[in-house]
Amino acid sequence: MLTLRKTKAGFGLDLTEDAEAPPPNPGQVTVRVEHAGICGSDVHAYEWTDGYGFMVPHLPVVMGHEFAGRIAATGAGVALPAGTPVTVMPFVPCGTCANCTSGATRNCLRREAIGLTRHGGFAGFVTVPAANCLTLPDGVDTELGALTEPLGVGCEAVLTGEVGLGDTVLVMGPGTIGQAIALFARAAGAGRVLVAGRADGPRFDVMRQLGFTDLLDVAEAPLNDLVLAATGGRKVDVVLEATGHPPTIVDGLSVLRTGGVLVIAGIHPGPVSLPLTDFVRARHQLRGTHGCDRRNWDKVLTLLGRDPEAFRPMITHRMPLARGLEGFELARQRAASKVMLTP
Repeated sequence: MLTLRKTKAGFGLDLTEDAEAPPPNPGQVTVRVEHAGICGSDVHAYEWTDGYGFMVPHLPVVMGHEFAGRIAATGAGVALPAGTPVTVMPFVPCGTCANCTSGATRNCLRREAIGLTRHGGFAGFVTVPAANCLTLPDGVDTELGALTEPLGVGCEAVLTGEVGLGDTVLVMGPGTIGQAIALFARAAGAGRVLVAGRADGPRFDVMRQLGFTDLLDVAEAPLNDLVLAATGGRKVDVVLEATGHPPTIVDGLSVLRTGGVLVIAGIHPGPVSLPLTDFVRARHQLRGTHGCDRRNWDKVLTLLGRDPEAFRPMITHRMPLARGLEGFELARQRAASKVMLTP
C-alpha cells in the first residue's frame, strides 16, 4: 500500500510502497483510512524544525495523526463491528508508568503518538488500539471525522483559558487550530471573537465562512492598534495563541486586560523574552495547552454532530495520498488551510 512517511532526520517526506498493516492483536483494530488531514505539526516535522528530534529513534514512521475511517478488522476482545466509522485519538499511554497506574494517563511518561512515534494515517490501513477509536455520530462522515483531533485541540485551549459568557477573546493565528479555538470560544459564550493573522487571505476566507468577521491583519498595522480600534479602546479578556511564532506572545500580552489569561497552543521553534515586570504588575496568567483530554473528545463529537456541515468550510483542499507532498507544500506556504488526503 502507498504510505507517506518520515524516513530520516532532515527536511522532507517519502511516498513509499509498503506491506499491508499488521493484523490486529487482542485489543487492537485495523482501520481502513478514508480521510487524513495535514496538521501544522506534520508540517513542522516535514520541515524538521526544532522540537521534533524525539521522532528519530522511531524512524521510518508513517505520519498522519488527524484521520478517520472504518473498522476493517478486529483483534480478540474488541466489540466494534466491521464497517463502523471511527475517528482515532493519536496518543497511546503505556498503561504501566506511575502516572498511568494512578489514573493520569494523559500525563503518561512513556506515551506514544500515532503518526509521530508509531505508524499513522497517511496510509490505506493502520492498526491501532481499539481504545483509541471513537464512533462517529450520525451525520458525521469520515471527512468531517478527520477534523476531530484539531477541533479537540481548540476545545482544550478554550477550556484552559476559561473563556466565559460575554468575554472578548483574541485568537492569534487563523489556521486550523485558530479556527477550532474560535469555534469553541463562540460555543463557550464569548461575546466577541477577534482573529488576528498576517497576510492570511485564504485562511481569513475560511474564518468568514465560519461566521467570524472581526479579522485583524497585522501586516497592515500593529496588533495593539488594531485591537484597541476594534474594541473601542478596551483590552481583551482572553488571548489564545495558535501561531507558533514566539514574538506573538509579547504582542498578545500587550492587549490583554489586567488579570487576563493568555493560552499558548502553538508549537514554537525557539524561546521568547517576556517583559516580566509588566507581566507581574498586570497579574497576567500564561498557560500552555497541548492535545485534548479524552473526556473532551466526546464534547467535540457532540458539537460536531449537532451541525456537521457548519465545519465543512475548514477543509479547503482535497487530494489523493499520491499527491501528499504537493499538499504539504500548499500547507507550508499557507496557500491552503486544511488539506485532506484520501489514501
